[in-house]
Amino acid sequence: MKEYKQYQFAGIIPARYSSSRFPGKPLAMIGNKPMIQMVYEQASKSIDLVYVATDDNRIYNKVLEFGGKAVMTSPDHQSGTDRIAEAVKHIIKETGTTIDIAVNIQGDEPFIKPEQIDLLKDCFSDDSVEIATLIRKVQKGEDINNPNQPKVIINYNGDAIYFSRAPIPHFRDAKMKDWTEKHSYYKHIGLYAYRTQTLNMITLLPRSPLEIAESLEQNRWIENGFRIRTATTLWENIGIDTPEDLEKAKLLLKHFN
Repeated sequence: MKEYKQYQFAGIIPARYSSSRFPGKPLAMIGNKPMIQMVYEQASKSIDLVYVATDDNRIYNKVLEFGGKAVMTSPDHQSGTDRIAEAVKHIIKETGTTIDIAVNIQGDEPFIKPEQIDLLKDCFSDDSVEIATLIRKVQKGEDINNPNQPKVIINYNGDAIYFSRAPIPHFRDAKMKDWTEKHSYYKHIGLYAYRTQTLNMITLLPRSPLEIAESLEQNRWIENGFRIRTATTLWENIGIDTPEDLEKAKLLLKHFN
């Protein structure tokens, strides 16, 4: 595990039991472990302080059962970011621990790599960074039209300019099938880290026009002047949204270290 002496990081894993497509997803078994345990153990390879933030006693008790830390949060949150903000406040109040930066770790990505979390943490070696997230460069010929895979454009500093479900930028002088040959496109990987002060501020912001249009909350932060630093990863995490995805994950388990 890398040493980061300047800041205290906390990994927070939002986990809800209710889901229209896959109720009880965090407790679904992959091999001999529930999914939430796999995520927790992977996160703990990069961050010493890891908590699951949940609104359900079944998840809370399961985390304690396998030796993890958990905190109960409101069932009324509209996003994982809001749940993380509440969790951080509870953890600080209950333990007296200082948390400088919170890392939002998706609870349905059991194969997340600790190296990806390290990439996010590295972003904060720049004291001006408020929020960090991961992106992946699209390979030539790769599909960029799937609206369920948000894309992002960045500036020369690596800060995000805009997130969209559409392929951006629109390369005017080429056919769409050739766009990835002409320009560097990036897909967004939904892993975030925020300075605690920034986290508290962005959760107070009302929904913004660009957020509503794209249904992407990170556009709210940009619209309000917050900078989002990006780090490029070579890996795209495997998210589990449906029971069918779970069956695929079970097949991947034999190749997972």
